[in-house]
Amino acid sequence: MDRFTNQREKFLQALGEDAAIVFSSLEQLRNGDAEFPYRQSSDVLYLSGWEQPEAVLLFRPQSPESFIMFVQPKERSREIWTGIRPGPEGALKDYGAVVAYPIAELEKRLPALLQGYKTLHHSFGLDKKNDKLLRKAIDKSRRLGKEHGTDFPESFHSLSHTLHRQRLYKSPAEIEVLQKAAAITKDAHCAAMKVTKPGCFEYELEAELLYHFRKNGGVGPGYTPIVGGGANAVILHYIENNAKLKDGDLVCVDAGCEYEWYTADVTRTWPVNGRFSASQTKLYNAVLKALEASISVSVVGNPFMDVHRTAVRSLTESLVALGFLEGDIDTLIEEEKYKKWFMHGTSHWLGLDVHDVGAYAKSGDSILLEPGMVFTIEPGLYVAEDDEDAPEEFRGMGIRIEDDILISEDGPINLTEAVPKTIAEIEALMGEA
Repeated sequence: MDRFTNQREKFLQALGEDAAIVFSSLEQLRNGDAEFPYRQSSDVLYLSGWEQPEAVLLFRPQSPESFIMFVQPKERSREIWTGIRPGPEGALKDYGAVVAYPIAELEKRLPALLQGYKTLHHSFGLDKKNDKLLRKAIDKSRRLGKEHGTDFPESFHSLSHTLHRQRLYKSPAEIEVLQKAAAITKDAHCAAMKVTKPGCFEYELEAELLYHFRKNGGVGPGYTPIVGGGANAVILHYIENNAKLKDGDLVCVDAGCEYEWYTADVTRTWPVNGRFSASQTKLYNAVLKALEASISVSVVGNPFMDVHRTAVRSLTESLVALGFLEGDIDTLIEEEKYKKWFMHGTSHWLGLDVHDVGAYAKSGDSILLEPGMVFTIEPGLYVAEDDEDAPEEFRGMGIRIEDDILISEDGPINLTEAVPKTIAEIEALMGEA
């Protein structure tokens, strides 16, 4: 049984007596009539592996036609311009559909196909056109239901109740793909470290990353890479990547490869000249200490928020030790004094999306960590150049270190452990260049 068949069967079981409909992503114009490269909806990919636009997946549990696909038809005149389409025939043969129709038949067929189901799972609000089509189909299904005495959708659930909860737990097959994404990302980060030198530009490091992502079979980056040298590293989502790297500065690189639609998410910070200064060493080791402490509490049964709380405590202790703050650690944490230098969360789910789906809390409480969950841990310290509240030796430094962690019964598994992150490892690698 392939990964998609297994994932569909689990989804159908989770739906019980409910139906679900999943729409593909929209194509987006970049400018003029040039389009951005198409990236399919992660939900569609998870359930089918179907990559082409204009597709709809319909799930009807306890029906002989339990999985129906509406897709672009094979059309020679269009295929000349945009490539070969699998069509409904391919949906049946290669993508597990029980029944498949041309996408143009969706509006006509959907009202009858919704008959017999009181509850429909769908993520409203993503596209007005799709929502309008679906509401129209539900209205027609309601009229049919009244005429024939059959059930029709009267209540609606977001896909977060079923599909997105399922996506939170990675199967062995998914973990294998994530491991490959991590391995490619490791090679790319190492290559970027080796080409770094004073006078090169941030975009040269970005180009090195993208080259290795594609060269090793990845789709490309799972998100826009961040390459921030010097004070640019203090900007959390800096993506201009066009400044010259200076001798004596650090560069913060946040980049992950997408492989078979799953992405790694790795941040490393290293010295432009290949050697950490004494001040850089102190601040870097403070962040590394927080990362290691947070990984250590990433075990089955612990609350998700314990990871962040651990990072906050470790970083606050370091901020006191390094002269940023004074006072009682618990009081400083309660008053959130650390937030001037560590202002973001520590973790997010990871998978088909870099900020993957799944809840972080339930009934007001942090959810507990369970086997199969994958998330990032990314503590950081960011000190602006003009920050008069910070010791002068640390001003203008931005340091973030991020790894991808799999929760298992045997303890946390660091999927990106092979990417150099200790000072000794980084300096040794850069010294080889």
